[in-house]
Amino acid sequence: MKDREIFCLNNISRVGTGKFRRGYTLTDHIDNAAAVLVRSADMHELQLPSTLRAIGRAGAGVNNIPLESCAEQGIVVFNTPGANANAVKELVLAGLMAASRDFVGGNVWVRENAGDPDIKRTAEKAKKNFAGVEIKGKTLGVIGLGAIGVLVANAAAALGMEVYGYDPYLSVNSAWNLSHKVRHAALTDEIYEKCDYITLHVPAADGTKGMINRESIHRMKDGVRILNFARDILVNDEDMREALSRGKVKAYVTDFPNTAVANMPGAIVLPHLGASTEEAEDNCAVMAVEEIQDYLDNGNIRNSVNFPDVDAGICQTEGRLAILHRNIPNMLSRITSALGEANINIGNMQNRSRGAYAYTLTDIDSPLNEEGFRNLQRIEGILRVRKVK
Repeated sequence: MKDREIFCLNNISRVGTGKFRRGYTLTDHIDNAAAVLVRSADMHELQLPSTLRAIGRAGAGVNNIPLESCAEQGIVVFNTPGANANAVKELVLAGLMAASRDFVGGNVWVRENAGDPDIKRTAEKAKKNFAGVEIKGKTLGVIGLGAIGVLVANAAAALGMEVYGYDPYLSVNSAWNLSHKVRHAALTDEIYEKCDYITLHVPAADGTKGMINRESIHRMKDGVRILNFARDILVNDEDMREALSRGKVKAYVTDFPNTAVANMPGAIVLPHLGASTEEAEDNCAVMAVEEIQDYLDNGNIRNSVNFPDVDAGICQTEGRLAILHRNIPNMLSRITSALGEANINIGNMQNRSRGAYAYTLTDIDSPLNEEGFRNLQRIEGILRVRKVK
């Protein structure tokens, strides 16, 4: 068993790090680390050692990791999609309630009047200022039906809401898990026009940045309530402020504080609590550790954000080579030619590409000598070659 050092850049749940098998050691220094576990720490200015093979992000967002730079160095970056989905779902449901029943404002009133000796009587008069509506029978639009969006849609339907879901890239797995009560929306306009509540569950991309803006809000119902537990840049803050001020939007709940929303009247702003539960942190850590171990021990890639997923199981031949390379023509023929020149027979080969990068996992029937290994490394476009076995 190889001795591999793992560096934790943030505090990582011991439930997760306890899953490392014999041969893995947690280290206090990154210098000789084979892998890094990280949550929110910024890695963009961090000097990464030549020994580093993988980065495991215990969470979904990877804005804190230099993905392209890592790819060029042959470092596979993993995240943990879905591991914190239940935690976010539960907070979204709390956001639905907060947008409907002003218990936040009510709590503030009680605190401000805590010194009133007759607060019980006064509260009976004041509570009309915090009256709300029930969510049962109201219409919810869920934009984005990934792991979190599906859970939110199903839970809302179970609570008696009429739910519309929109996702042009709905996966087979999500489709299977989606309640039959959730109606399909062909366009976001259908969500905007029909729904009393709208919740966002899409990634940050060129097509989603600022998707909630003056134009889209104009197409919504008067008094719509909007929830954003996905990404801060999905909502144009200035347009949201204007819509809240004139009552077009009744309530805005967001998990992404900044100076604009923190001072926005009518907004309920949380300090990025979506995945902040013990269970979610444990789940993310366990998933990241399992991904890293499977990659380092077997060469398999699951849930990478800069290389394609490839799973060849456990190697049953004399050796396995993990080859990270650019996605360019004739690469496979060059790899097979180099192995042929080394008199190596290929037992199994899997190749996948993702954008500018590709990954080839090759099982070989006899060990590759050092000269053959160096010849592989010299091929133009090869980023890293690793002997897995």
